[in-house]
Amino acid sequence: MKTSRSLLLGVILALASCGAARAEHQRLVAISNGETVGHLDADVTATGATIDYGVTNNGRGAKSKEVIVFGAGGAPVRWSIDGTSLFGNAVHETFEWKAGTATWSGQADSGKVKAPKLLFYAAADAGPWMLGQYARALLKAPGHTLPVLPTGSMRLEEVKSLDVGQGDKKLHVTIYQLGGLDLNPTTVVLDDQGVLFQAEGLIREGYEAELRTLGRVTRDLAMEQAQAAQTKLAHRFTTPVLIRNVRVFDPASGKLSAPSQVDVFGDRIVGVTPLDTQPAPKGVTVIDGQGGTLVPGLHDMHHHLSLRSGLYLLAAGVTGIRDMGSSNDAMLTMNRLIDEGKLAGPRIVRNGFLEGRSPYSARGNGFIADTLPQALEDIRWFADHGYWQVKFYNSFPPDWVAPAAAEAHRLGMGVTGHVPAFTTPDRVLREGYDDIAHINQLMLGWILEPGEDTRTPLRLTGMARGATLDLKSPRVQATVKLMQEKGAKLDTTTVILERLMLSRSGTVQPGDAPYLSHMPIGYQRNRKRTFAVLEKPGDDAAYQAGFGKVLETMKMLDDNGIEMLPGTDDATGFTLQRELELYVKAGIPAAKTLRLATLDDEKYFKHDQQLGSIERGKLADFILVDGDPTADISKIRNVRMTMRGGVAYYPAEIYRYLDIAPFSPPPPVTAPTP
Repeated sequence: MKTSRSLLLGVILALASCGAARAEHQRLVAISNGETVGHLDADVTATGATIDYGVTNNGRGAKSKEVIVFGAGGAPVRWSIDGTSLFGNAVHETFEWKAGTATWSGQADSGKVKAPKLLFYAAADAGPWMLGQYARALLKAPGHTLPVLPTGSMRLEEVKSLDVGQGDKKLHVTIYQLGGLDLNPTTVVLDDQGVLFQAEGLIREGYEAELRTLGRVTRDLAMEQAQAAQTKLAHRFTTPVLIRNVRVFDPASGKLSAPSQVDVFGDRIVGVTPLDTQPAPKGVTVIDGQGGTLVPGLHDMHHHLSLRSGLYLLAAGVTGIRDMGSSNDAMLTMNRLIDEGKLAGPRIVRNGFLEGRSPYSARGNGFIADTLPQALEDIRWFADHGYWQVKFYNSFPPDWVAPAAAEAHRLGMGVTGHVPAFTTPDRVLREGYDDIAHINQLMLGWILEPGEDTRTPLRLTGMARGATLDLKSPRVQATVKLMQEKGAKLDTTTVILERLMLSRSGTVQPGDAPYLSHMPIGYQRNRKRTFAVLEKPGDDAAYQAGFGKVLETMKMLDDNGIEMLPGTDDATGFTLQRELELYVKAGIPAAKTLRLATLDDEKYFKHDQQLGSIERGKLADFILVDGDPTADISKIRNVRMTMRGGVAYYPAEIYRYLDIAPFSPPPPVTAPTP
């Protein structure tokens, strides 16, 4: 009996202990363009948490399971993350703090440092749940700022408090901006108990309708900040401007001028003349180019603009983009405000994004059409709103391409895009494509077998098979001949293939090395991960050789007169500079590469009477580069000034504003003498 009573008491105590440590279950759902695309389930106790996270959108998405043990202030003393990254690569990341030492290991890097005090760890592959934990700790920290491991710091700023939900579901929440970890601040929303309510497209289940309200608040804040940045960073001149001691790159001839000076008044170039060493006339602002090169503004022919990316582009010397699909309303607003001079950003040629319905549909940009009549109506909407081209995506049904392209052409628009799944580059070119987006979308037509599904990450992983591709084969040459006949172009985005195919854990790629150490810690660690899936021996070599074939293909296309359009599908501007380096690495001369990125793009848009070269009467869109990029294309990274329509931006100022260490100083500017 005594034993039974002891056993009963033990059971009661165990049950009581379980009750005290009972986990609070938190569930958030991921929403994109109004559709559910993922989940986050968290079971949280006073001592730790387990997290199950997964998102699938556009045929890809990260998935992870996390186990966290809390220490003082809610910072993890142990943290494990296991799962797969965006493109399916295995993830295993760990962190531990013990006896004054912090140890971590993951795709990006591994390290061990003395840490007498427990600090938060900025994980490379975690889901969004820890953002709430960061925010709670920052609210208690002096100045709402905390150091993080491996290095750097994070900070929190309150944006707005508001009520959400109705009736017994009504909650009071506060919106914060979490900065310092990545390129852009992250929005984190907490309820009054400090529990995560919304972050990174996730929102507490049952409150999905509130995402629109929260999104509007954060968009309004981002717009306010972007307009303030333009006021701070744009340098406008009320006098004539004389840019002295420069050599001017002429994209038509591929040559640099003798030392020269360029006169600008308002938004126009009013003179390009030999260097005059006499004192500048009175009432003229003088910019000393110090022997640098003036290059027409660069173009990114595959971009998805955001409020923040406009600054990155201008800092990198990009004064014109082809936007390949963004939120329709947001794009029209940004385009208008940039044209009005209220936002910093490049000139925009808008393309409408049109996807078909499937389990792999890309959500968040443009339209998803369920029927061909709906697709045709969407095309008419783009035409009515001044879009230049329509872009078809992976799930667009192949049998819709011909009628949809015909409707776009009837309305005066061009057609571009991915090669939809289960069709071929040759077919879409015959049925109306004016250019193809991404070099892999072209090459997959020569590499994959019929029936293979490019709505999945295969559209990237399949490029490893390219190592043995014979570029002289009839299959390849038939496509090249068709492109010649049609005058079709190729938007390359080679830089993204380099990043995906050649990324290796713990290493910095050559394209990232010139700038990566200047960036926030979260971005640095992201760029040192493996994106390609390396499952078996030989995969690494296959990707290396496959990317080599990409460069060979670029040279073959150029030799055959196929015009390539340099683009990135990235937001930073640094990647456009790398894209041009890859053109040269492929064997295309630097001067021709610069022409492809400047004048030839304006000819494609039929804007070359106003833009694309530095000539009297043209719009003042150009960049000042330290060095000669025709001799060394990498000098294109040394941008000291970007002028867009006569308004000057100094990259050093932009980078400081973005919390990035500057690269090149601004040129000396002398105010006009009275």
